[in-house]
Amino acid sequence: MALSELAAVKSLQALRQHPNALQATYRAQQRYVRTLMGIIARCLVAASQVDPTLQRELAGFKPGLIISMNVLGMPAGQSPGFAVQVTADHQLTLLDQLTRKADLTVSFKHISLAWLVFTFQESTTQAFVNDRLIADGDVSLALRLMRCLDRLQSVILPKAIAQRVIKRYPADLKLSEKLPQALKIYRAAGMSWRR
Repeated sequence: MALSELAAVKSLQALRQHPNALQATYRAQQRYVRTLMGIIARCLVAASQVDPTLQRELAGFKPGLIISMNVLGMPAGQSPGFAVQVTADHQLTLLDQLTRKADLTVSFKHISLAWLVFTFQESTTQAFVNDRLIADGDVSLALRLMRCLDRLQSVILPKAIAQRVIKRYPADLKLSEKLPQALKIYRAAGMSWRR
């Protein structure tokens, strides 16, 4: 028996001995993904106000466009996710609830797949390639959104982590530019969380 097969058998035996372990893991992943999606939504809104590169990408979205991200297969009202709307000046605003269907919805197929992305084990681009995400809407808008998320991650994450989770780390992004941008984004995101 191969080592990986042996590990899988031992894992199954452990789950049989502790049947609540799988449920506990699922709940922990759900809480983690919900928290990270809240952080990402607020950071994306904040970055749309302070980052010129992200603002240029957002100029490709028409005002009033609604973008949402969620996880499929969750009970109604329990799915981690967020919705943002493009304003007239091509910035983003966080929506408390959707009043109409989003123009672009990006959905993870399962909470464990979202967890892979939000624990930086897999990039968003790789998740699309591996068919872990579904885009409901214009594909060109989904690609533009992925570029926005890549830009956000390159600014707010340490370089060592960002290089693992985005396709190409921007060569022209210097620490002297990145650090003040990241601080502005985190400060604005933190302020929005308190409201």
